[in-house]
Amino acid sequence: MKLILAIINNDDSVAVTSALTRENFSVTKLTTTGGFLLAGNTTLVVGSDDERVDQAEEIIKEHSKARMSTPDATDSLGKGLADSGMAPEVLVGGATVFVISVDRMNKY
Repeated sequence: MKLILAIINNDDSVAVTSALTRENFSVTKLTTTGGFLLAGNTTLVVGSDDERVDQAEEIIKEHSKARMSTPDATDSLGKGLADSGMAPEVLVGGATVFVISVDRMNKY
């Protein structure tokens, strides 16, 4: 048994969750915030049999797209850097996936 933690962009959460659910994976969705850009993310918690981990990862990869974005940062005066044209575009999205071995899982 494995526990999959997938950190994905909020914009991809519906597509990833729907695709996993269609393939009979149990998914719990957590709203999270990234530390670098302080942007909203979604962390999916997925339980999987060992044999289906690769399938789950393929689904996550297929529906999690990287994209360019301007961070919503402010300068020392509190002015938005994006509004001033000073904020660089950065690559966001995609997925960060952790696969953790589980000794036991109970459902009550």
